[in-house]
Amino acid sequence: MTREEVENLIEPHQPHWVSRSAFQVVIVLFFFTETALAAVLHSGSSVWLAVPLVLLASHLMHGALVGFHEASHGLLRRSRRLNEVHGIILGVLSFMSFSLYRAAHQTHHAHLGAERDEELWPFVHPGMSRWGRVLAAFLELTAGLLYTPFLFLRTFLRTGSPIRNMKVRRRIWAELALMVVVWIGIVSAVTYWHAWRYFLWMYLVPAILAANLQSWRKYIEHVGLTGRTVNSSTRSIVAEGWLGRLVAFTLLHEPYHGVHHKYAGLPHAELPQLASELVPTAAEERLPYQSYRRALLDLVRSLPDPRVGAQWRTANPVRI
Repeated sequence: MTREEVENLIEPHQPHWVSRSAFQVVIVLFFFTETALAAVLHSGSSVWLAVPLVLLASHLMHGALVGFHEASHGLLRRSRRLNEVHGIILGVLSFMSFSLYRAAHQTHHAHLGAERDEELWPFVHPGMSRWGRVLAAFLELTAGLLYTPFLFLRTFLRTGSPIRNMKVRRRIWAELALMVVVWIGIVSAVTYWHAWRYFLWMYLVPAILAANLQSWRKYIEHVGLTGRTVNSSTRSIVAEGWLGRLVAFTLLHEPYHGVHHKYAGLPHAELPQLASELVPTAAEERLPYQSYRRALLDLVRSLPDPRVGAQWRTANPVRI
């Protein structure tokens, strides 16, 4: 993609109300998909009829996880109270404390790619062995539903945690307790009504896939990049075709990731208008990719030795 092509893809108008309502559209589509999936399961139809619905539900769950990220920036709802409520609900359903995610995510924006970036541990630490980093990548990309909560709990519980505010820590503990209570209730209800088949197909399998999709998207955005600027430490996707734009819409325009890092307080619908910010201004910066497929190919080349951050340029990494 050339500079001229990026500039031609800038949206010259204010975001359409549909674009601003991307999260609501994703949630409505998710409930329709779940209803269709429940009907297929109830009818006893071939399992192959359920597979495409599960895949669609997984993608829409991934979009909901991006909504959780938007809530952490206070951008999901205009009402602060609704933003908090929706963030907590989405967090409980994905085994994540909303307040913990928000606190740890702030380090990602404040120290992008640096050793204090808790969200990209352990890839920002040259002292971590290559096999340790490879193992972390394997677990996050294949078992994200469990690994991601572990990653954030590590930030919260480790010695020297950057989360020091006692009010925030108490709220995190309260949200973790709420999560335990809610999930005890869910498991009890599923057991009582013998609904494990529905739970497996309508929640567990889509949630596992959605969490892994979230991990792969995160890795595409940052892993393997050792630049000093936002554009050289972030892969952004600016799609030309309708399918790429639809994916960006259902992911709340998160593919414009470099713009998000430059303007973290900007609502997602407005990110495409600033695509010109992705045009390189330094030799080490890269143009955005035209598709996730192309960005994925670039990521895959870095997975045998995953690393993030400019500190790797001068470090003597551990080889084992």
